[in-house]
Amino acid sequence: MNIAVIPARGGSKRIPRKNIKDFCGRPMIAWAISAARESDIFDRIIVSTDDEEIADIARKWGAETPFVRPVALADDLTPTVPVVAHAVKSCLDLGWEADYVCCIYPCVPFLRVSDLVSALDLMNARNADFVYPVTEYVHPVQRAMRQLPSGQMQYFSPEYELTRTQDLEKSFHDAGQFYWGKASAWLEHKRMHTDGLGMSIPNWRVVDIDSTDDWIRAELAYKANILLLSQPT
Repeated sequence: MNIAVIPARGGSKRIPRKNIKDFCGRPMIAWAISAARESDIFDRIIVSTDDEEIADIARKWGAETPFVRPVALADDLTPTVPVVAHAVKSCLDLGWEADYVCCIYPCVPFLRVSDLVSALDLMNARNADFVYPVTEYVHPVQRAMRQLPSGQMQYFSPEYELTRTQDLEKSFHDAGQFYWGKASAWLEHKRMHTDGLGMSIPNWRVVDIDSTDDWIRAELAYKANILLLSQPT
């Protein structure tokens, strides 16, 4: 059985009620639920939440909320793995024998169904514990700089100051969209990043929504994509 787990707590502070705030015509969490449903690869789509309003909206968009997330797993400091492990254990307690569990973050309006499918295929092909999307940094991290109080700029790695950017090794970061994992890997609290495989996706489809500016940027990017796709070819 394949299960999608969407962790959506109610206490977002930087963007209040972020997980159910309207994004381009639907509650933000609805984009994640819809992608999971459209992929047709999940036997169950579950939202793990401590918030009844989020649970109600999740059910209206086609997800299940068979348990309430404990308060101890719903604060700012709780990492992802314990939340998903709790969801997997709750599913097992309900008699749902999960094989693979995909944690899909609730704020992923650019999530593509094809990426969910491709990542599952990669996990099966490589017998990996986890697979998740990564994307290349726009600028080489080796050329990152800090600004001193005087305003002067200083390289973190001065040995690369004169190195051409095209000669530097490519670097990647977590796209922050989803994580496929074996149910056993979640339950064992393995590290989803270093115990997993990265699946590269273009960085123009990756937006991390943590602030009001991020939200505005994401809406503009989404509307631009819709406009582009609507143009005649």
